[in-house]
Amino acid sequence: MQIDIEFFWDPGSTNTYFAWKLLPAIAARHDARIVPRAFNLGYVFRHHNYAVMAEPPPKIENRKRDLARWAEKYALPFRFPGVFPIKTSVALRGAIAMRRWDRERDFINAVLEAYWERDDHSIAEIGGLKPLAASLGVDPEAFAEAAESDEMRQALIDETQDALDRGVFGAPSMLLGNELFWGKDRMDFVEDELERNSI
Repeated sequence: MQIDIEFFWDPGSTNTYFAWKLLPAIAARHDARIVPRAFNLGYVFRHHNYAVMAEPPPKIENRKRDLARWAEKYALPFRFPGVFPIKTSVALRGAIAMRRWDRERDFINAVLEAYWERDDHSIAEIGGLKPLAASLGVDPEAFAEAAESDEMRQALIDETQDALDRGVFGAPSMLLGNELFWGKDRMDFVEDELERNSI
């Protein structure tokens, strides 16, 4: 039986980028399926009165150096963007909308690469997302109408709240059954859990 890895993501999360790039190989080794779940970190941070850029400057600098180490280790073209943080709700709604065209995972990949590899902060706006939709063979106007609809706005609220209700508190998070793994550096534990489930 194929195992589902629920992947809770937000494009404004550096660690989401790395986890998204590393997880497919692990899933493939175990014939597991990655199921994306939009998780609006901006809402969650406001809910918990947390501001990432309010952390002590030495900690922020160390975070950036650590991200460079990850990029070097896994040969990924990551670079810290010039505009950070950004609003992510539009991209999250866009990803949910892309389920209509069966392009959600491709869209997530395009969004993460645009922001974390090419320093393209236009993904914060619908105008910056429309070219990505078009590149995936989806009519950009139909995509924009869906992403900006009341239906998608409510879907993002519901998906984020459902995650919170299930104990998810950050992104990226990976849920396998009742086991929750948070962060890009939990991949070994994810693989261990997949091995246990395949026995």
